[in-house]
Amino acid sequence: MYKLSELKVAEGSVHKHFRRGQGIGTGNGKQAGRGRKGQRARSGSGKRPGFTGGNFPLFRKFPKRGFHSLNSVEIGIINLDKINVFGDGATIKIVDWFDAGFAKQVDGVKILAKGKLEVKNVTVEANYFSKNAIKAIEDNGGKAVIVPLKGASK
Repeated sequence: MYKLSELKVAEGSVHKHFRRGQGIGTGNGKQAGRGRKGQRARSGSGKRPGFTGGNFPLFRKFPKRGFHSLNSVEIGIINLDKINVFGDGATIKIVDWFDAGFAKQVDGVKILAKGKLEVKNVTVEANYFSKNAIKAIEDNGGKAVIVPLKGASK
């Protein structure tokens, strides 16, 4: 059994920091481990990402695809079993989902029927509900309140 206090890095995986061009006292004098002339021997050498030598760049071979809609709406998904955290008789507003950390700050919230609802008489506010989620909430004596999205055209 391993102990957290006895963990060690794999042998040979940690290398000493190597400063190039520091003179013969380092054991890497003259060419500083860079070999002879060439692109890799020069300072600032290297190729940019996507560079393919004399070939036509791959990222230019393929067309741009799709677009980003200016009217896109990001919906946070919350499963039914998360309602159990709030307890019996609670009124859960959309802001409460964000405060409890169940959804990040998104444009809207949708409740899905995954999981088992164990609390009774809850009033749940969300922008969208699945049919089964509404049924499960109402079967437990609660209410599913649909709040329209702000700025929604529908």
